[in-house]
Amino acid sequence: MEILSKIKDFFNNIIEVLMPIVGASILLGVIFGPETPFVGDIYINIKSILGLLGEDGLLALVSIIIILAYLKKD
Repeated sequence: MEILSKIKDFFNNIIEVLMPIVGASILLGVIFGPETPFVGDIYINIKSILGLLGEDGLLALVSIIIILAYLKKD
């Protein structure tokens, strides 16, 4: 059981590092567009995933939710 706990802690630490990067990338992609290096790739990937769910306005909503979830965590 201790091994599973360590694995869980490891993935939680990875998520804590990646969440602000993804949130900032989405926000910068919305502001500067998909042509921005690095940021644009993440923006395009998330936009294509959310394109399956609905309109482009949903992307902004999800971006806000991710950013607020990160800010609330601190």
